Amino acid sequence: MFLTIPTLMTWTRIVAIPLIVGIFYLDIAPAERNLIATVMFIVFAATDWLDGFLARKLNQTSAFGAFLDPVADKFLVSACLLVLVHLQRADVFVALIIIGREIAISALREWMALIGATKSVAVHMLGKVKTAVQMVAIPFLLFDGRLFGVINTHVWGTWLIWVSAILTIWSMIYYLRKAIPEIRARAK
Repeated sequence: MFLTIPTLMTWTRIVAIPLIVGIFYLDIAPAERNLIATVMFIVFAATDWLDGFLARKLNQTSAFGAFLDPVADKFLVSACLLVLVHLQRADVFVALIIIGREIAISALREWMALIGATKSVAVHMLGKVKTAVQMVAIPFLLFDGRLFGVINTHVWGTWLIWVSAILTIWSMIYYLRKAIPEIRARAK
């Protein structure tokens, strides 16, 4: 199931990374760069929902797709956060919190899978809310202007990315608290 439609859509999120980063190196007006990067991020981020929907609808779910999907999400978010830090639109501390949590929880999930306790670190609604807030904050910060002449996306994006960082810490604590009893039980 390496080349199913859902898996190919997941791969597009990984392919999108150099495209979105590359936009900021083009010799075009900053507002155009921001708009193009924002639209690209929104389109590629939407494939996260669509690939899962299609995998279920077309009965094309696979272990490889289940592995690649969260990896693609983490790569896309991490790359965009690094761009935003470079552009001084996001605090490096926020990026460290979000990227660090993703690495820590991925490692925790891998370890829990090795000891046969994956259910204790299964995706929780808190993690989904954290992801949703990130997926709104990042395009706001990429756009970095006034949306419809009214909404200051930099201000809203900054607030939302910090809310996302708080949710990131909260969800990490949640997953660690769920995993600790399993870890203690296996350590005996």
